[in-house]
Amino acid sequence: MIQTLAFYLFAALVIASAVMVIMARNPVHSVLWLILAFFNAAGLMVLTGAEFIAALLVIVYVGAVAVLFLFVVMMLDIDFSEMRAGFVKNFPLGILIALVLAAELIFGIGAYQAGRLDLGVASGAAAPILDASNTASLGAVLYRDYLFLFEAAGVILLVAMVGAIVLTHRQRPDGARGQQNISKQVRRKPDEATVMKQPGVGEGVEL
Repeated sequence: MIQTLAFYLFAALVIASAVMVIMARNPVHSVLWLILAFFNAAGLMVLTGAEFIAALLVIVYVGAVAVLFLFVVMMLDIDFSEMRAGFVKNFPLGILIALVLAAELIFGIGAYQAGRLDLGVASGAAAPILDASNTASLGAVLYRDYLFLFEAAGVILLVAMVGAIVLTHRQRPDGARGQQNISKQVRRKPDEATVMKQPGVGEGVEL
């Protein structure tokens, strides 16, 4: 009984938070509602026994992605009046996209009720390991059956990170503050380095 009540509570909060994400006028409030939706989605994952997925939702999405969104939104100088004007201007296009998505959902639900596709019989190779947590079972499947895809995803993320750094890197003029000169640092002589001094009280430092 308590599991059913918890499910409906978390599900209702997820739906309400998702609606508030798109209905909130302040982008900061939207990100905070998104964080609440992630927490309740993690609660749903715990109810289904997928505690590892719940931990990922809290650690990765809330602790990294949502906080990054919050920092970016708070650091941007957003003109809310201009944003509202853009919303009104693009409102017809948004209604059209919403109608297309609603039609796709109705079509998908109708196709599902008509009968699911027969994709074959499960081989049982990806069955959970006996006497092991779902984390151990997920790790065994991930690093055994999908190792190549997992490594490929890591390489793609690495390339995306390097590309983002290259695109946002700004070449500063020589001598600008914060600009490093690697060759000059390598050619530096020991007598040109900074020396730490510990003078006594009242003795001063010899320059």
